[in-house]
Amino acid sequence: RWQKVLYERQPFPDNYVDQRFLEELRKNVHARRYRYRAVVFQSGAVVQQLCSVCVFVVTWWYMDAGVLSPQGLFGAALVSSLLGYVLFDAVDGGAGRWVSGRTRWADLKSTLVFAAFTYGFSPVLKTLTESISTDTIYAMSALMLLGHLIFFDYGANAAIVSSTLSLNMAIFASVCLASRLPRSLHAFVMVTFAMQIFALWPMLQKKLKARTPRCYVGVTVLFALAALAGLATVSSVGAVLFASLLLAISCLCPYCLIRLQLLKDNIHGPWDEAEIKEDLSRFLM
Repeated sequence: RWQKVLYERQPFPDNYVDQRFLEELRKNVHARRYRYRAVVFQSGAVVQQLCSVCVFVVTWWYMDAGVLSPQGLFGAALVSSLLGYVLFDAVDGGAGRWVSGRTRWADLKSTLVFAAFTYGFSPVLKTLTESISTDTIYAMSALMLLGHLIFFDYGANAAIVSSTLSLNMAIFASVCLASRLPRSLHAFVMVTFAMQIFALWPMLQKKLKARTPRCYVGVTVLFALAALAGLATVSSVGAVLFASLLLAISCLCPYCLIRLQLLKDNIHGPWDEAEIKEDLSRFLM
């Protein structure tokens, strides 16, 4: 009788296997079964980040065209930041603040230091890219915003995810676009707004998603509608294309993922590589 050993001579070829070899065959052992509603819910992070970039670009266009004043944008951003700050603490009852040990006074000092630093360097930001052509600035900004979307932390455990790199690319794009605005005050307000929408807004999103899923869904829908309404005032064709993109990401892509999961056929059996379960760290001391 054939045995699966190499230390004994057997009257069989080296590549011989009997019918018992496939008895240990297992398929899709670690495959995840997705539900459509759950996948649509998780796609909200991608939708919100796309809308954040859309809102930022539309706001910059309003500032550049003179439709929106820097004072108006700064006031609206200040009010929305205060509301978001209160909501952030109210969602978990201050538990997150108690764990981190950070006080409201420390948050206020950090805000004042950032605002003073940005306002003091706004003339430098305004003239930082004078020697670079406008077309190059637009191309650089588009690439940086695209990189921000690629490296953003959507909740996936992947090597490509880098929150620091994503935020730095978004701020770099905001500095490039702010340098093409008319005055230094415009540059200051634009960079401040970029920090709010690319750094603070995702933090509130994650808090709402973890604590109040229904509120998170409502905020996502309202934010997407606001982004589409703002884009429609600039370009109706762009609004239609952007709406199609959001629908494809939130509805079509989850459906395709679930349909493709049915075709998955990963096999597992005695031919798999051996996995060492013991803790071998003692041998590395």
